[in-house]
Amino acid sequence: MQIELPEKRYYGIGEVAKAFDVNTSLIRFWEKEFDALKPKKNAKGNRKFTPQDIDNLKLIYHLVKERGFTLEGAKIHLKENRQKTLNNFDIIDKLERIKTELTKIKDQL
Repeated sequence: MQIELPEKRYYGIGEVAKAFDVNTSLIRFWEKEFDALKPKKNAKGNRKFTPQDIDNLKLIYHLVKERGFTLEGAKIHLKENRQKTLNNFDIIDKLERIKTELTKIKDQL
């Protein structure tokens, strides 16, 4: 899944939810469930996600929505095999980007 977000220091929860095509309530729920997500909160309580949080959300989204893990299964998988999961996710992400570029080139021909 390709996430289209501009280069910024902080992203709002609405912006993040729109990029992942999920409800904001799901993002808030994942924040409570996964220790890796720690968005900054201002005085009003608005959540601001850093690029590191976005990377963690991509990984969680991949495990839960794309690979079909349960939340408990995803937590266990992240704790036990975090580095292996990150390596596999990076490879999948790179291959998906290459695929989109190749389809763009094919469409131009």
